[in-house]
Amino acid sequence: MLFDRESRNLYYRGMKTTVSEKGQVTIPKPLRHRLGIRTGQVLEVKEERGRLVVTKLETTDPVEEVYGILNLGGSTDSILRALRGERTPK
Repeated sequence: MLFDRESRNLYYRGMKTTVSEKGQVTIPKPLRHRLGIRTGQVLEVKEERGRLVVTKLETTDPVEEVYGILNLGGSTDSILRALRGERTPK
């Protein structure tokens, strides 16, 4: 058995899991941790030459995609004041 610097099992020879009655498979915790797979992570599952291949999909935050694209010609505070009909402080 192989171990890393912290004397943890490296699982180089693979790990086993069992398919449930519903077709569900549990990804072993060491793999989830090492690959950064978290609850809610979207995984793509496909077959390649008789093998099951699972790939972690990188999802993007829709807000992050559009953040900063508007140029309204002023600071947020000045725009809010204008929208509220307030006078600009001098």
